[in-house]
Amino acid sequence: MSNAYLAKTLPGSGNPQQPPMTTTQALAREERKENTSMLLLLAPALFMVVVLLILPMCWLAFQSVQTEEGFSLANYVRIFQERIYWDTFALTFKISFMVTILSIVLGFPIAYAASRLHGFWANLILVCVIIPFWTSVLVRSYAWLVLLQRRGLVNQTLMDLGIIDQPLNLMHNTTGTVIGTLHVMLPFMVLPLYSVMKKIPQDLLQASESLGAKPFYTFRRVFLPMAAPGIMAGSILVFVICLGFFITPELLGGGRTILVSMLVQRNVELYHAWGAASAVGLVLLFVVFLIFWGINRFIPIERILGAR
Repeated sequence: MSNAYLAKTLPGSGNPQQPPMTTTQALAREERKENTSMLLLLAPALFMVVVLLILPMCWLAFQSVQTEEGFSLANYVRIFQERIYWDTFALTFKISFMVTILSIVLGFPIAYAASRLHGFWANLILVCVIIPFWTSVLVRSYAWLVLLQRRGLVNQTLMDLGIIDQPLNLMHNTTGTVIGTLHVMLPFMVLPLYSVMKKIPQDLLQASESLGAKPFYTFRRVFLPMAAPGIMAGSILVFVICLGFFITPELLGGGRTILVSMLVQRNVELYHAWGAASAVGLVLLFVVFLIFWGINRFIPIERILGAR
C-alpha cells in the first residue's frame, strides 16, 4: 500500500493544508479503531463481570475488616488461631480431593467408552451422563438419603446377599458426603474428558500398534498424554466446585461433616457475623488462586483449556 494511495483514500487527505498520512500512521489509526470496536463489544460482558464479581468481592473484603469497633483484622486472626477453622478447611480439601480422584477413576473409562464407540451405544452413554443435569441436586441428595440409610436399599441388599451382618453407617458422615458429591460431580469430569478424547485420532493408536507397541504401552505413551488436558480440566472443575459445594454435604453430612460453605452459612444465619463469613470466603478464594497459580507453574492454563 503506497503513501499516495493512503493520501487519496484516508479522511482529511483532500485538504491541501494537511500533510498526508504515512503508512505507519494509517496502520496505527486502523489499529486504534479496531481496539475501540473490540472494547465496545466487550463492554456488556465487562459490565456484568464488574457488577456480579468485582463489586461483590470488594464488598466482602470491606465486610471482612469491619467489626463493631471499626476497622480490624480480628476475623482473619480468628481463622488462623481457632482450630475449628483449620479442621473445616482441612476436611473441605480432603473431601474435594477424594471426590476429584474418584471422579477420574470412574469418569475416565466412561469417557473412553463414549469416545471410542459409535452410534447408539455412544449416544446412550452420553445420555446417561447428562440425564442427572435434568434433576435437581436437592432431589438427588434426598434420593441418596433413602438409599444410604440404615434400612435403605444399599444396606438391605448387602444384608440379603449375606455380605454384611449389620447395616453399614453410610449417612451423616464423610462417606455419605463423598458418595453423594461424587454422583453430582461425575458429569463435570466425564464431559471434558470426552471432548478431548473424541479429538484424539484413531490413526495414531493404530500406527503405534503397527510399529510393535503393545496395547498398554500405546495407551500409556500415546493416548494418556493426549488426554491429559481433559483430565486436568475436569479435575480443576470438580475440585473447585467441591470446595464451595453446600446442598449435598449439608444433607448427607447430617451436621457432622462441616465444610467451608456450611461454616459461612452458619456464621451468617446463626450468628449474623457477616464479617467472619466474608473473611472465610476470601481466604478460600485466596487458596483457590494459589492452587491455580501452582498448577499454572507446571501446566499452563491455556493448554488445559485447549488453546494452541
